[in-house]
Amino acid sequence: MSEKFPGYRGKALTMLKDASAEIGDVIRVMKDGEAYEGVLIPRSEFGDDKHIVIKLKNGYNIGIQVTHETKIEKIGTGAKPTFSKPPLPKQKSNFPRVAVLSTGGTIASRVDYRTGGVRPALTANDLYSVVPELSNIATIEAEILYSIFSENITPRDWTQTAKHVAKHIEDNVAGVVVAHGTDTMGYTAAALSFALQDLPVPVILVGSQRSADRPSSDAATNLIGAVKAAANAPFAEVVIAMHETVSDRSIVFHRGTKVRKCHTSRRDAFKSINMTPLAKLENGEIRMLTESYHKRDAKRELTVKPIFDEKVALAKFYPGMNPRAIDWYVDNGFKGIILEGTGLGHVGSNCFSTLKKAIANNVIVGMTSQCIWGQVNMNVYDTGRDLLEIGVIPLEDMLPETALVKMMWVFGQTEDIEEAKKLLSKNIINEFSDRTVFEES
Repeated sequence: MSEKFPGYRGKALTMLKDASAEIGDVIRVMKDGEAYEGVLIPRSEFGDDKHIVIKLKNGYNIGIQVTHETKIEKIGTGAKPTFSKPPLPKQKSNFPRVAVLSTGGTIASRVDYRTGGVRPALTANDLYSVVPELSNIATIEAEILYSIFSENITPRDWTQTAKHVAKHIEDNVAGVVVAHGTDTMGYTAAALSFALQDLPVPVILVGSQRSADRPSSDAATNLIGAVKAAANAPFAEVVIAMHETVSDRSIVFHRGTKVRKCHTSRRDAFKSINMTPLAKLENGEIRMLTESYHKRDAKRELTVKPIFDEKVALAKFYPGMNPRAIDWYVDNGFKGIILEGTGLGHVGSNCFSTLKKAIANNVIVGMTSQCIWGQVNMNVYDTGRDLLEIGVIPLEDMLPETALVKMMWVFGQTEDIEEAKKLLSKNIINEFSDRTVFEES
């Protein structure tokens, strides 16, 4: 990777050099009979070697994959962009230390307004430059774990994230913030909830629905709320911190096992399901919304159980579902299947014989519901009672994605089938609600 071509290497770098183009120059890219003109801008250092990025006249950035047929021509000379990291604010020794771990996602980025490019914000300098208010809340200790889209995060990454969080907690930080892409943040929150037990301090996952280059970005507000909670909140649980409404008035903290992303793009996309949110930040103050919570205690010893077994599946039932899909999991050595059934916890009777075969082969089958609110009750109708007789385990009001993560975690703790069933049915970290709550938005 060249200092004159930040983010570029391999084929893309060679083609830019052949065209005598540098960052800031206006170039024309010919590909598949189309011409694209714009300012060559830097790329993320974690990008591949097959794309170049230009800023079009309309202000949008586009990435173009280069091939042997692609032609690049320099058509103008532009100002070479520069970026100087601002100095760290004066550190206040009496402020709590907060570790901010970055896994990627929209929130873990900053904008270079000279180029319009978005690059990872991975250091304390970057975080303070993007959100200077943090310097009045805590001393930030930043660490990059990954810089990937959240859909590419796997259970192996959950394990590594849990270990890194534990390392910082053992170093006596006041709390840990994990910056994460929103699309699978609910899965990671559930995973950390099971992996990090007896927490002495808060672990706050935070994301952003809108990138920092947009006036409507929620990145700064969410991050400020997350750091305030990590530094000062009275609870010690794994939570997700996001906007309560579309305005910037308040941030709510959702328990990691009871939260779902319910909208593709709204700031208030995340909702607590079948449970009241744990706490709220409003007017600079954190207010608990329940009297039942795990309290902060720096002397408490953390228990780390970070192993997950990926041989678990989540199968959504639908009308006309082919039971052979379940057979595939059994034939390929999967240890457990979470069913996302209809209503109170049902699947079609055409699946019964397949489920019998699965359970006879020591595959644990758990039942959740496709409904967002409420809990399964497999004693109401014959279908549910038949499934109970077969050996399907009802999972009350556990979210399907939480049930999937929990079953992966369960098989990471034990190979014994009966012990695994007991763990799956046990309320370990508020994955079951004592009382199902429905709160209309």
